[in-house]
Amino acid sequence: MTAKGFGRFAAMLAAVMLLAACGEGDKQAQTAQSAADKPVPNPLRVATEGAYPPYNMVDPAGNLIGYDMDVMREVCSRMKVECGITAQAWDGIIPGLQAGKYDVIIAGMSITDERKQVVDFTQGYAITPAYFVALNDSPLHQLDLGLERIGLDEIDTTEEAAIAALKDALKGKSVGVQNATIHANFVEDALGDAVSIRRYDTQENLALDLASGRIDVGLADSTAWEAFLDSEAGRKAGFVGPGFDGGPFGEGLGIAVRKGEDRLLDALNAALNSMREDGTLKRMAEQWFGFDASAR
Repeated sequence: MTAKGFGRFAAMLAAVMLLAACGEGDKQAQTAQSAADKPVPNPLRVATEGAYPPYNMVDPAGNLIGYDMDVMREVCSRMKVECGITAQAWDGIIPGLQAGKYDVIIAGMSITDERKQVVDFTQGYAITPAYFVALNDSPLHQLDLGLERIGLDEIDTTEEAAIAALKDALKGKSVGVQNATIHANFVEDALGDAVSIRRYDTQENLALDLASGRIDVGLADSTAWEAFLDSEAGRKAGFVGPGFDGGPFGEGLGIAVRKGEDRLLDALNAALNSMREDGTLKRMAEQWFGFDASAR
């Protein structure tokens, strides 16, 4: 090939490569625009714990069921996407979301300031108080603080005195909590210097140790205790003292998404709003809890 011919060939090759690059760039731009226009992945990858009844649990056939599951499947239906739900260990559930293993978390997860630093939450879809539970022969059942509920957003002098009396009654006792929960944080912050804290990977294992007397008392969400209290072993136990909400117990339970997923968050909130307005959330809560636990 002559130098002139080679130069002409090189020019043609450069032009072809430029067109190909432009085409690939246009394709990438179209893909990015398409992703931006599609607020909800389909299928939506959902993570739950699967070990926190009645919010989420596994039935004898291996199916994920519970209040969370009913809520999430209805949310997906209203967003017109398929719902792929998988069980994940609680301790790693937020890191898994951040790593992109799934798109959302619904796992009886309370909306707290600490968690809001690393994930975004929808509006609350349920709110219930936390309670201590002890075996019926425990002297803790003789404790009468004169209050049914303590709200920790703003504590008055009566509530402050009740918490001090509770701390004194629990002094030297072993308190069970599920690891990496708001309940564990509360016990550590409010009672940590007075009690021995035992941490568990699941609520079920906490309840088993309580039933066998390996711990004196446990703290968890009131509805999470129901399965245990309705069981043969749980009939020997009951609630102790007042319920707790607000403050470190958060703003209710929310669906978590990665930071910056605003369009997905908006779609989830729209679905939850419609479920609240037509009474679906209320009906589901009453089915699972026996009362309306849907957050306001």
